[in-house]
Amino acid sequence: MTVFRPKDEQELAGVIQQALEREEPLELLGGGSKRGLGRPPQTPHRLELGAFSGIRVYEPEELVLTAGAATPLAEIEAALDGANQMLAFEPGDWRGLLGTEDAAPTIGGVLACNLSGPRRIRQGAARDHFLGLTGVSGRGEAFKAGGRVVKNVTGYDLCKLMAGSYGTLAALTEVTVKVLPRPEATRTLVLRGLDDGAALAAMTETLNSAHEPSGAAHLPQGVAVGDKAATVLRVEGPVPSVEARIAALARELQRFGTAEILDDADSHGLWRSLRDVAPLAAPGDRARTIWRVSVAPSAAPGFLAAIRKTLDARSVLDWGGGLVWLAIAGAEDGGAAAIRAALRSGHATLIRAPDALRASVPVFQPRPPAVEALTERLKDSFDPKRILNRGRMYRSF
Repeated sequence: MTVFRPKDEQELAGVIQQALEREEPLELLGGGSKRGLGRPPQTPHRLELGAFSGIRVYEPEELVLTAGAATPLAEIEAALDGANQMLAFEPGDWRGLLGTEDAAPTIGGVLACNLSGPRRIRQGAARDHFLGLTGVSGRGEAFKAGGRVVKNVTGYDLCKLMAGSYGTLAALTEVTVKVLPRPEATRTLVLRGLDDGAALAAMTETLNSAHEPSGAAHLPQGVAVGDKAATVLRVEGPVPSVEARIAALARELQRFGTAEILDDADSHGLWRSLRDVAPLAAPGDRARTIWRVSVAPSAAPGFLAAIRKTLDARSVLDWGGGLVWLAIAGAEDGGAAAIRAALRSGHATLIRAPDALRASVPVFQPRPPAVEALTERLKDSFDPKRILNRGRMYRSF
């Protein structure tokens, strides 16, 4: 294995230009915590980006932070904690899920994979907080996009293009993100014993209410702590407002059963667990394949019913039913055929599986011909020789 560790952007461009001349692909690596996402690497050559680390500029009063793309997420969060601020898109720590506990998640990896947690239903995805970047394309050309203000409209919005590209378009060296104040108080309403349909009704009513929920999730029986399923609804903000809104929400949802209200500490622990998909990361679930499925919330109960007819599946619903996590056991193809047959709209992504399975089934949702043609043209523009993370998303991408 050849490992490259460039010290600056000029050296990084040189490494990529050399790989381009030889047509030898490179696997991009920041902290390594997400190396198991996507299809297995198709090259023995590794490009480690650890030198591009450290917070460059942090202006709490402007709600903007710029850092090297390989800056550990823990370092970012520690700096934000000191100013009582946060990454509002609530990126998950999937090391327990992926078995990469010894690696360090980085801010660039989070943005490249567009990872967003439970607060996405209120604050948007990671890409919506991605303001600016510098990087080197698969052509070996350094470029920058965006800036340090929210209303930056200079040229194309390449930040949104890079978010979710899994390092297949460019090696990011520096990123700028929008940050927000941390809520003063958090309360969580817990409804016990609801089935998927009733849980969806409770979550939908909450999301359509005036109480500004920042989280709505459902843990079925067998996944939730305790003997009964748990439907959990989060409210955040100033203390008086939160207390009034959570009490009003409990009254409005009385027909779903007696509600329990969790305080700050218990709420933070619960939503951190959901953020990190910890209910499906237990040692007993390590042999299961993990899928992340985006559906219309109204379709989630029917989708789960169809899945459970043919598969041994454990599940968690997030985003008010719009995100379904599945842990599948016993299926030779990891459940790929049944999941995609049951999915009438939306998309399913294989998050965890052995390398052989990730190489043999489509990890990402198969693309319609028009979308496939467009994405191939984008890839041609940034990386015509498929040098960066070749085959990470699709066989040709």
